[in-house]
Amino acid sequence: MTLTDEQTSAADRFHAGDHLALQAGAGTGKTSTLALLAHRTHRTGRYLAYNKAIAQDAAARFPTTVTCRTAHALAYAAIGHRYRNRLNGPRQPSWKTGQDLGITKTVRIGDRGLSPRVLSYATLRTVARFCHSADPVLADHHVPRLRSLEDAGHHRQLAAEVMPFARKAWGDLQNPDAGAVRFDHDHYLKIWALTEPKISADFLLLDEAQDTNPVVEQIFNAQRDHAQLVMVGDSAQAIYQWRGARDVMTAFRGTALTLTKSFRFGPRLATEANRWLRIADAPLRLAGTETIPTGLGPAEYPDAILCRTNVGAMREVMQLIGAGHRVALTGGGESLRALARAASDLKDGRRTSHPELLLFPTWGDLQDYAGNDPAGRDIQPLVDLVDTHGTQAILNAVNCLESEDTADVTVSTAHKAKGREWGSVKIADDFTPPRDSDEKDSNGKPVPGRIDEAEARLAYVAVTRARHQLDLGGLSWINTHPDGISTT
Repeated sequence: MTLTDEQTSAADRFHAGDHLALQAGAGTGKTSTLALLAHRTHRTGRYLAYNKAIAQDAAARFPTTVTCRTAHALAYAAIGHRYRNRLNGPRQPSWKTGQDLGITKTVRIGDRGLSPRVLSYATLRTVARFCHSADPVLADHHVPRLRSLEDAGHHRQLAAEVMPFARKAWGDLQNPDAGAVRFDHDHYLKIWALTEPKISADFLLLDEAQDTNPVVEQIFNAQRDHAQLVMVGDSAQAIYQWRGARDVMTAFRGTALTLTKSFRFGPRLATEANRWLRIADAPLRLAGTETIPTGLGPAEYPDAILCRTNVGAMREVMQLIGAGHRVALTGGGESLRALARAASDLKDGRRTSHPELLLFPTWGDLQDYAGNDPAGRDIQPLVDLVDTHGTQAILNAVNCLESEDTADVTVSTAHKAKGREWGSVKIADDFTPPRDSDEKDSNGKPVPGRIDEAEARLAYVAVTRARHQLDLGGLSWINTHPDGISTT
């Protein structure tokens, strides 16, 4: 391959032995660049992939001197195999696990009664959040914040109830032979991390570094004294902080380099991407490939429609199927089916175990929360969709989904579209602009609120999935928003 100047610079610094943080924008060939570095050295290395599929793909591209694995695979080889008798045991409801841990009584916090079912869910989520962290012991901040109990005072009360059971659950997981809590892969990864492992290699390559869990960051950085560390990713695609991931690139101690030429799309789309990169205060700007004529404008029959939320995806699926299209949904329809069933339970007067809705005893209670509590605004679209169409219509639409091979169009959330690309992409209309601020302009009109950096990063991911045509659709408001017009 003919190297760009940036790739040549990366190769030079790698062979000089620098620890590297390589910021690689959308479509800039980051994995190809890492493979190039590995092919040009006789040293042994480890490539840490984000998931198993990426590791398998990388194994075909890297030399045999580089072992391509996930962090979980390394942990399993070192420690996880001791727990094979407990791995992937039979699933059971969280309330049953909680019962085995001794969670049997309802407690009251504020105006909410927390059943054993709710406390069991919170206990298991606490352990999961601890396993994703770099912390050596369980602490109150690992306890999740539940809907309608978000404030600090309520959370302290919740932590006081949950922590004794969470410690008991973590103790249960140390037994390699049997226990009450279902043992999964994140458990042995955390157990391994707590042993402060040393990974045998001359260099380590960490891919998708912007979405690394703190526990993997801790393991990776701990190898600095005996191995060269190279992390690659795109800080502007750090979109999973809400589930514990963090961008480890910007604070990494090493030589910072960039890959900015995208081989996925042309200059016009690169300009659009750069608008969102500027708003997100990202450390790079992209250049498109001149020979790729990517257009911006309406796409009547897009290959993919990208949504902000699961509810937005649900609405798009229903509209498209109603219009006679064959529709696929990235990741399948199980998350939508679960939401619809949870809504159905509440409408029928039954509590649900869905983590988003488990604190609400009735549908009316959820309607009140969504309509009147500022913390519930994000769930209002679900309430509107169910009230308009009913849960059965939603379930019927989900049951009509097809595979991507046979579909006319693929619907996806922007989160699940990460790492994907399509010929033509349309942005759905649930990417709404920020609320107006309290300020007025010279004409007395409200000044639009500033765009949140996290929302700008998600928009950047969405607009850079297209190769040949981008329909800005639900993000078109950026063309008149002050942050989108500004050139500073």
